[in-house]
Amino acid sequence: ADWVAAENALTFGYLKSIPGRDDIERRITELWNYEKISAPSKEGGRYYFFRNDGLQNQNVLYMQQTLNDEPAVLIDPNSWSADGTVALAGTEFSDDGRYVAYGIQDGGSDWRTWRIMEIDGRRLLDDELRWIKFSGIAWTPDSQGFFYSRYDEPQEGAEFQSLNLNQKVYYHRVGTAQSEDKLIYARPDHPDWGFGVDVSEDGHYLVLTVWKGTDDRYRIVVKDLQEADSEPFDLIDNFDHEYSFAGNDGTTLLFQTNLNAPLRRVIGIDLNNRSPEHWKEVVAETENTLSSTGIVGNMIVGHYLKDAKTQVRFYSMTGEHVRDVEFPGIGSASGFSGKRDHTETFYSFSSFAVPPSTYRYDLKTGESSLLRRADVKFNPDDYETSQIFYQSKDGTRVPMFICHRKGLTLNGQNPTLLYGYGGFNISLTPSFSVSRLAWMEMGGVFAMPNLRGGGEYGEPWHKAGTKDQKQNVFNDFIAAAEWLIEQKYTCSDKLAIQGGSNGGLLVGACMTQRPDLYGACLPAVGVMDMLRFQKFTAGRFWVDDYGSADNAADFPALYAYSPYHNLKPGTHYPATLVTTADTDDRV
Repeated sequence: ADWVAAENALTFGYLKSIPGRDDIERRITELWNYEKISAPSKEGGRYYFFRNDGLQNQNVLYMQQTLNDEPAVLIDPNSWSADGTVALAGTEFSDDGRYVAYGIQDGGSDWRTWRIMEIDGRRLLDDELRWIKFSGIAWTPDSQGFFYSRYDEPQEGAEFQSLNLNQKVYYHRVGTAQSEDKLIYARPDHPDWGFGVDVSEDGHYLVLTVWKGTDDRYRIVVKDLQEADSEPFDLIDNFDHEYSFAGNDGTTLLFQTNLNAPLRRVIGIDLNNRSPEHWKEVVAETENTLSSTGIVGNMIVGHYLKDAKTQVRFYSMTGEHVRDVEFPGIGSASGFSGKRDHTETFYSFSSFAVPPSTYRYDLKTGESSLLRRADVKFNPDDYETSQIFYQSKDGTRVPMFICHRKGLTLNGQNPTLLYGYGGFNISLTPSFSVSRLAWMEMGGVFAMPNLRGGGEYGEPWHKAGTKDQKQNVFNDFIAAAEWLIEQKYTCSDKLAIQGGSNGGLLVGACMTQRPDLYGACLPAVGVMDMLRFQKFTAGRFWVDDYGSADNAADFPALYAYSPYHNLKPGTHYPATLVTTADTDDRV
């Protein structure tokens, strides 16, 4: 603690002395001070959305009876702590609209405490559910309770260090103590397994997604809720492929899967005839990557990535293509949730220099209508975004987004921020950021490559950046830096690299491998010791991507790039700002 305090004093003393810092802070504050409103969702006959008036630490949950009514505050987490470090982390509404269950996160920890509020009258119930991590909740259609997953209470003082093992699935009845919750499913023979919970919209089935770490290959367990004493049964009893529950059509459960489809498709499994030879394809694989699937308005909605740009397609329940959603240019869209009988849904669209706008989408006509456009104090027309493709070390074609002010001169002298992640099947898509906007406003270039290890091109792209192929990710990032320099966007002295978590590892590895290539490095909450990460907190969950030094076959690759083990005395490294969090129980 003393060492950290001394380092912080040194760091903040230096940062405060940077010329023009106060002006940058004022401008970022001005840009950030705009009303932020999420796309609404419709729950139990009411509309709900999150709003931030500009500079609030936490977003506030509002509700309204109709879209034209004056919204009212339902939950304001800003009142929970003076410093704004206690956050609202998840909400789930009962089917009848009477209750909202919500998660509370303290200080950035992965632990959640869940509470229940009776919406009319905003009455907080006594129910308090603790030691929940890596789990949502799933209400039963009678609105009397919900399913969730939790861990045993850790030893006092070990909450942020101990390994998370033996997750179990419980049912909680509203108005009772957590100690009375009913155990539904556990696998003490596999303490490293975790369980996601879903209840089909018709309330007939509990669907458990069994996971191991961050691997996207799942087992599926189903419990028939129409029979009170039914035993859960294995629907898919291996970890060979990805199966993400999308909904049901009677006795047929729909799953998004990469089974015989690297870019994913949708299949149907009839519980009355569930052996694999009887599984049916509902939505075929396309040339683009299917990233998520749901059911709304009696249609299947598929969220696709086309070279890391959003594409949304609607299909009938039997898989016939209905229509695509038109978006205004390069960007990212999120939303399109709802119930099967809904006639409307909502989404949000944004890009690097396009603040979020929210839309209502008519499920009958396919027409979008603007609800709100964020009013940020800048002119989006002053900026341009392009997507280029460059070659990595082994010849692989890698996409990269580049955004900057219009009229940029390619003279090799533009300050450039290169941001990356490259791991865990996570895709980087265009999104709005005030800090990046301020950077570009001052003449900076922002570049974001879609590295291998991500999910932009399906499982093959992901696997090409894992374990003994992890070096491909660093090669892709280094090649992006070299391309920006070769094309005269910038030079080494004016190139900064940035990433967080797995992206912090990316920055650390690239910094130690090519210290000559950058002027500054910004690794945030990075995994830096690749020989011991699996021994702490959530580290064991990452073995599927990284491998483990406990395995002799994985050790050479890990040791070869582990940032902590590859710092060389006497080497001139770039200016580096290392950041972490004192209550981070993940990295």
